[in-house]
Order: sequence, then structure tokens, then C-alpha cells
Amino acid sequence: MHDKPNFKFEKTIITDKKKYIAGVDEAGRGTLAGPVTVGIVIFDINSNNEKLLIDIGINDSKKISPTKRQKLYEYIVLNSISYSTGCSSESEIDSIGINESIQLALSRALGNLNQKPHHLLIDAIEYSYNDIPQTSIIKGDQKSLSIAAASILAKVTRDNYMINISNKYPQYLFNKNKGYGTKSHIDSIKKYGKSEIHRKSFIIKNLDIKKNG
Repeated sequence: MHDKPNFKFEKTIITDKKKYIAGVDEAGRGTLAGPVTVGIVIFDINSNNEKLLIDIGINDSKKISPTKRQKLYEYIVLNSISYSTGCSSESEIDSIGINESIQLALSRALGNLNQKPHHLLIDAIEYSYNDIPQTSIIKGDQKSLSIAAASILAKVTRDNYMINISNKYPQYLFNKNKGYGTKSHIDSIKKYGKSEIHRKSFIIKNLDIKKNG
């Protein structure tokens, strides 16, 4: 059990007056196209729920197959105290940068929650635009069930968006690459140029393609 996400961190924080502990994680930080998405999940922190979440396989979203991620997403939605996502668009990322855009996406996700958290558990980074106490945990999505669930929520939400929008831009195969810089995706950008949902700043920086290319 020690090598899987659990409620260890949550249990060190929770009290009778501080019982809503939220896991926070993002998806899409390094993609060449599409939004960055932040997920937030609040679970009932108890030993029975901990065992159940471990047994069904809640873990870092990167360690789970797309099919299982979707099933776990549906479980999280139905069995959490509260959950939400927030996004920042590719144009916002180009305008204010990826780090500020993640802060903005978190603010939107917090605004979408129906239960304000007493504390945030966050994977690796700190957020400055809220007054909620927070704890930053390196590789948090591999240690905290709440953060792992948030990573699944963010990943599935963003992936489904990219799959749907792939119909509008079939030449880029967003349904397969989800906007990440795969060889075929980069080749498509070089062949067809940038689409409306590409991050211009990322492409200029990483691919040396001119602004009007």
C-alpha cells in the first residue's frame, strides 16, 4: 500500500473544522495545441474510502490506460464530495504564459466547486491567486489519492476535448496526439501551418516556425 497513492497527507491535515481537503493537478502544460486544464477533487477522508480508492486503481493518470482512466473518471465524478475542472485557452497561454494560465485555470476550477476546500494538496507547484492554505508535494500524483484523482479528472477532461475538436482539424490527428509534440504532429504543422488552437508561442519557441508560418 505504501507504494501507491493513499490518504497519508490528507490525514495529517484533516480536523473536525478542516475536513475538506482538495487534490489539485493539471494536464496539458507542455502541449503544442489546446488548453491547459486543472482538476480538483475532494474525497471523504476515511480508511474505508482509502482502501476502496486504492483497490479500484486510482493513481497518477500517466500510469493508467485511456480506457481505465475514463472509468475511473466516472467513478470520481459519482463518489467525490466535490469535483471540478477549469481551463485556460491556447490564446490565454500565448498572452500571459503557461504558468499564469495554470493559475487562472485553477481559479476557474475553484469557482466551479460546490464546496470550498479548507486546504489544497498540489502536485509540485504553488498557486498564488487564492487564500486557501496549500501544501505542495513533489510527485504528488503518485503519493496522494486526492491529487491522483485530480490528475485523472484533468487528463480525461482535456483528452476528450482534444478528441472532439479533432473533427474540426483532422489533419493534425489531435484525437491521437492530444496536442503533444509527436513527430507526426510536428510534421503536420510544418505541412499545413498552425491551426487556431495551436499555441503560437510554443511553436515558435520549440519548432522554429515563423509567426506567420
